[in-house]
Amino acid sequence: MRIVVTGASGLIGSTLVPALRADGNAVSTLVRRPPRADGEIRWDPTAGQLDPADLAGTEAVVHLAGAGIGDRRWTDSYRRVLRESRLVSTDLLTRTLARLDPPPRVLLAGSAVGWYGTDAHGAAGPLDESAPAGSGFLARLVEDWEAAAEPARAAGIRVSTLRTGVVLSTRGGSLARQLPLFRFGVGGRLGSGRQWLSWISLPDHVAATRFLLGADAPAGPVNLVAPEPVTNTRFTSALAAALHRPAFAAVPGFALRAVLGGFADEGVLASQRLAPAALRAAGFGFAHPDIDTALRALLSTDG
Repeated sequence: MRIVVTGASGLIGSTLVPALRADGNAVSTLVRRPPRADGEIRWDPTAGQLDPADLAGTEAVVHLAGAGIGDRRWTDSYRRVLRESRLVSTDLLTRTLARLDPPPRVLLAGSAVGWYGTDAHGAAGPLDESAPAGSGFLARLVEDWEAAAEPARAAGIRVSTLRTGVVLSTRGGSLARQLPLFRFGVGGRLGSGRQWLSWISLPDHVAATRFLLGADAPAGPVNLVAPEPVTNTRFTSALAAALHRPAFAAVPGFALRAVLGGFADEGVLASQRLAPAALRAAGFGFAHPDIDTALRALLSTDG
């Protein structure tokens, strides 16, 4: 299968692309700089530049491009970067795909669990993909991000939106940032610690993405989260135990807000208890369904 991937240099993309190639696929990546290797295709979302001829014959697309949600403090200017990096690139990509004849069979479009807002618990258990959008900057961003894929849907492309939770990896993301503190025995809970964390290991995210490229995979929103969300307190104790270190510290919410701005409340302190209902219904099996299994595997393999 010929697959095109955007965001291939990020934490997820840099693991996904080699895995797809190992599966025997021909993988091309969209890059904003001049191409330096076979399979690279230049595009410029800001300038609206993407040649449809470069995508001819594409059968599937995985769209992961977008500025990192938690990479910087949320100033007004960075909020604009977060929106534009997602909406502009998705609009250009999906309008270009819609012009292809034939168009790709499937588009896996990046999204996030920010869709559900900051207090997504579920009265009877974790929320699934049928839950409505929440409120706040991030929820509105994700809602607009998913809507930006409409040209692909209208062209008959099967669009699955990847509502990704916190991706756990020792190579990047929140876990990698916490590891040095925990290894020195000064890690601890964030805020009250009662907030729910919907997470997924990087290997399971990559496996789920490969699974969703299949012909029988579901369209629409797909929660890419593990079956067992945990509170921040539970995550803290699990990470400390996996490293055989104490974790008595606590970072108060006001300190997180001072450093992170709006991302503190809508990211680190947000409480989101979600279920991977669409994945489970489609028959996907998790290698790391619980936090203890995930952390042991990741810390033993540097994944």
